[in-house]
Order: sequence, then structure tokens, then C-alpha cells
Amino acid sequence: MGSNTPFGQSVEVLAGPGFRPLPETTEFKAARRRKLVDLMSTEMLQKVQDNFSAAVGVAMVIVDPEGAPVTKPSGFSPFCQAVRSRPDWRERCFHCDAVGGRTALSTGEPAIYKCHCQLVDFAAPINLRGEYLGAVICGQVKLAPGGHPRIVDLSNIFPAEGSWSEDPALLALHAQIGEISFDRLRSAAFSLFTIASHIVEESYSQGVTQELYAKNLRLAEESQRRAELERLLREAELQALSYQVNPHFLFNVLNTIGRLALVEGAPETETTVHAFADMMRYLLKRSGSQSVPLRTEIDHVRNYLYLLKLRMGDRFDFTLDAPEEFDRVLCPFMVLHPLVENCINYAIEPMESGGLIEISLYRDGGDVIIDVLDNGPGINAERRHDVLRGEADHGGRKSIGLHNIHSRMRQYFGDSHGLEIVSPFRQGRGTLVRLRLPIDFDPCAF
Repeated sequence: MGSNTPFGQSVEVLAGPGFRPLPETTEFKAARRRKLVDLMSTEMLQKVQDNFSAAVGVAMVIVDPEGAPVTKPSGFSPFCQAVRSRPDWRERCFHCDAVGGRTALSTGEPAIYKCHCQLVDFAAPINLRGEYLGAVICGQVKLAPGGHPRIVDLSNIFPAEGSWSEDPALLALHAQIGEISFDRLRSAAFSLFTIASHIVEESYSQGVTQELYAKNLRLAEESQRRAELERLLREAELQALSYQVNPHFLFNVLNTIGRLALVEGAPETETTVHAFADMMRYLLKRSGSQSVPLRTEIDHVRNYLYLLKLRMGDRFDFTLDAPEEFDRVLCPFMVLHPLVENCINYAIEPMESGGLIEISLYRDGGDVIIDVLDNGPGINAERRHDVLRGEADHGGRKSIGLHNIHSRMRQYFGDSHGLEIVSPFRQGRGTLVRLRLPIDFDPCAF
């Protein structure tokens, strides 16, 4: 056994008689946290290894911290292939490779050592930011005569009984292995050490760059989405009075979207953002005409109710039955939204659970009827008249939403097309508000 190691320390613990399992070290624990194959392509490692082995004329394999191969062996001699074909001897090879890698790790540079088969190998450590990932093992040669003062001798760490040296066929193969000078082997070791370190560092840097790019892209998308929502909110606040949209509702929607964004990956948040954007687009980007297809008004109300359910949860549910035959019927802009908002404010909000809004469309002669029904407490006959006249008092202010719709409908289509309000004024029986739209009419009359 050589008395001097590359780092000037005794290796008696490693080279004593009998198999000794490798102790746990900080480097080994770090290796478990990050694997070589996770950082770079095994195919790339294999290609570099094959080319280097062919150029230098030595065997080569890349191993993990425990000495197990990560790549397929390149240039292995018939002798080493035969030895590694036996599980018990193969474990001895792994152990020697692990010790060689550990020795190289201790010095920070390649270590040249003699394995249990009395062949010379070197180990080039693969480190990344203080973590030991494995080693490039190269050699399986005999050294030419001369001084070799810096070789770690591991040839006696296993019992002689039952070893390869008792097999005549293996002894013959061992005799065929050629010699190489120490200087040439040492030069190859340092060359490979530089190549391996560069490849791993470049792969790691590329991975970090890609990860940072992906994170920045996600942040940019989130910032763009947030900016769009903030823009829509500012525009909506400016239009809230004229469109009868409650600004508090918009704030509640944004809060709901924010909470969802924190607790889920994306799908429901995406649906929510799209529903809200569709609502704002409908409110802010309509044409100069006062009439819109009934389908767009229905879709707007559906988005509105969907967003409200996100905020209120199981406190209420809704159904919307709108046959496609009425899609192209024209109706006044924002004629249905105030009716639904009225149900929310006066029927659903006071209830802790079990609220229900039912919207249905059906034909009655030349008209399409839109019924909006809730299951709230209802209103008495006197208040129904006050609502339609715009004189209903609520919290010290006049409630004019339904009055505006009633007036607009009569102005567009005549007195027979004003709002109808039906309520038995009994708990749970709710209120029915009915709209009547002519199926065929001249939009120029708007």
C-alpha cells in the first residue's frame, strides 16, 4: 500500500483488511439531494465519455457517490467485464470507485488509486456548488515502471480468499492488460476533471437560466393580467352610475379573483378572469346602438351570477333557461342586469343559505317573455307600485333601478310592455319580475 496519498493523509481506514462500508458524510448526504442525471443529459455524458475513452485508450465510466455506474462503461477490458459479471466482485469494484471518488473529493482534484484487482484507475470528482454528485472513473491499466509516489493503494481492502486471483482464466486476461506511463495517466485525469466540471457547471447554469426565464415569464403574465383587471376596474368605476353597476360588486369580484389566485393553480381563476373580462367588455365596448342581441344580455347576466356565486358560495344557486331561438331578438342594453341585481340585493343577501334565482325565457304570441324569479320574502302590493314609480325608499335613498327599466320598456315598445311584478308576499314564495320583448320590431325606433 502506498504510504503517501495525494493529500498527504494516511488511508489505513480505507485500505485495511476486510470490507468496510463507507461512512455517511456531508458530501454523501448532499449527493442524495441532487442527482447528476437530474442536472444534465445522460446521453451527453455518454457521448463525452465514449469519445474521451477512444481518444486516450483507457476504460471509463461515470459513477454516483456510492460508486454505482450512471453511464454505460466505455473501453472496458475483457478482464474487467468478466470481474464485474459476478455480483460479489462487482460490489468490490463499486466500493473501490466510491473510495476513489471520495479521495478525490477530499483533495478537490483527481485521485489516482490501485483497485482490488491491482489495476490503476483515477477518479475525477464532479462537484457543483459544494455538492458532490459523483466521479468520472478512468483507467483499468497497469503503470509502466517508474516512480509513482501519489497512488492510493486499495488492492488489499478485501480478503484474498475467493478473489479473482484464484481463477486461471482471469489471471490470463489480467496479463493481457497493457501498461501506461504515470505522467500520461495523470495528464488524462486532469484533462477529464476539467471537462467534467465544465459540462456540469454549464448544464447547471443553463438550467438556472431556464428556470429564471420561466419564473419571469409567469410573473410578467400575472402582472399583465393584474394590470388588465385594474384597468377594467378603473373604467368600470367611471361608468358605474350610468350603467347601474354597483362599484362594491367590482371590488368583491377582484377580491375573489385574488383569493383564488393564491389557493389554486389556474383553471377556475382563468374562468373567473374571463367571465369578469367579458362583463367589462360588454359594459365598456358596446356600439353606439341602444339595442343588443338578447344572447349577449343573457351571457352578461350568466357571468354576473357566476362571479357572485364565487363570492357567496352556497348561499344561493341559479338556473338560466334561454332557448337558442331567441338569441337574435334585440333588446335594450342592460335591461336584464338590474332585475337580477335587485334579486341579489333584496332577496338573496338577507338569506344565510338556500337562495335561488330562476331565469326563464319562453314565447307568448309575438313576444318573448323573460321571467326573473327569486325565493325571497317578496314585497307587498303598495311597495310594488312604489318600485315601478321610482318612489320606493331603501335605507334613506330612492331605489330607481326597476323604475328605469319599466320606463325604458314602455318608451321603446309601448305601455303594454312595461315591467310586471308579481308577489304573494309570503316568506319563501319570492318575487317574479317579468319582461316582455317583441320578437320582431324596428331597431331604428330605439
